[in-house]
Amino acid sequence: MRGSGRFGTGGSAVSAVAVIATVAGATLTGAAPAGGASRAAGIGPGVRYAQFDIRAAKGTTHAHLLSVDLGHARVRVNLLHPGAVAARAAVSRMSDAHGAVAAVNGDFFNISETQHPGVAATGAPVGPAIASGAVLKAAAPNGQRFGPSMPPGVTTTAVLGVGTDRRARLDNLALSGSVSTPVGSFALGGLNQYALPLGSVGAFTQAWGSVSRQRAVCGTDTDRGAACGTDAYEVTVRRGRVVRMAESAGSGAIAADTTVLLGREAGARQLRKLYVGAKVKIKSRLVAARSRVPYRFALGGYPVLRDGRPLAGLDTDTSAVRTAVGIADGGRRLLLLAVDGAPDHRSGLTVSEVAATMRKLGSVDAFNLDGGGSTTLVARAPGASRVTVRNHPTGGAERPVPNAIGVFLTS
Repeated sequence: MRGSGRFGTGGSAVSAVAVIATVAGATLTGAAPAGGASRAAGIGPGVRYAQFDIRAAKGTTHAHLLSVDLGHARVRVNLLHPGAVAARAAVSRMSDAHGAVAAVNGDFFNISETQHPGVAATGAPVGPAIASGAVLKAAAPNGQRFGPSMPPGVTTTAVLGVGTDRRARLDNLALSGSVSTPVGSFALGGLNQYALPLGSVGAFTQAWGSVSRQRAVCGTDTDRGAACGTDAYEVTVRRGRVVRMAESAGSGAIAADTTVLLGREAGARQLRKLYVGAKVKIKSRLVAARSRVPYRFALGGYPVLRDGRPLAGLDTDTSAVRTAVGIADGGRRLLLLAVDGAPDHRSGLTVSEVAATMRKLGSVDAFNLDGGGSTTLVARAPGASRVTVRNHPTGGAERPVPNAIGVFLTS
């Protein structure tokens, strides 16, 4: 935890403004984060860590910051995940398993299913996800998301990503897919999602994992808590041929050469037209709204700062522990922020204050990630082989989460 895991700075106390200006490469003015004990230290080439206090509307809160120089030859970032979309693990565990030197938690996720008795929460994230250039999933419908309200006009397709050009950017990634069969062709409505649009057909691949797909037919496009649909149908396609058909959503691991198509309502009726042995061709990709550069990694959340300006309609009332990511230096620097969850600092920040803080740290764009008990920032001390948790999680221990932004140093 933070008390035992601080990096040394030669024993000297430095102001928060100096710490942040050094670590983030920003010059802070006005109501800058200030006060309290502050420290900064290097994790490795191009990666630095700091902690500092922020004077917020509901009291002083403590924050932790990673500054990541994407232009440094040895620095890489990627999406950390437990090996399946529908799975969760602690950020520290994922970091050590994949050799990351630092990380923060990622997207909001399907954390509970109190409104659907008997249906298992999948743990799957809300938004799109790309890891090492491979598409893992597309976005759940807007009305099915978990987490605080998004700013007006923002959708679940919103992502923060880093392209193959090693520049970070905000974007939207929408699913484009089709299913071609002997009895007709239709659009694909989902990819490894815990919730499918009404009347659609979704595809589930090996990346989904083994968790039941029942949750995908629950709720509606506008009401996450609505009852589960009673008309569902599954078709298993192996090597381009239908090998199995079922009248309900299934579970279990999916083989690498297999795709499970799950339809609800009109989608279920479409799938019932198929037959064992039918030839099926499935295509899917994520289409970027703004960038033509392929993404090496991307994850969901929602923007709070764009082109140096806070988005309209940001919440100014609810203070909470938050995680956020800022983009600076023309996309060449990421600023990963985690608010501390210790009781003395748990007053936290409003979403509006998150945007203001990221701007003062030098961010031109900023993206809000899952907060509360999920907020976790981990980093290795110089010479260590494992990361340690730098903040105090609000629950007293790390909450398992579906993904995280991992920072890596190549040799």
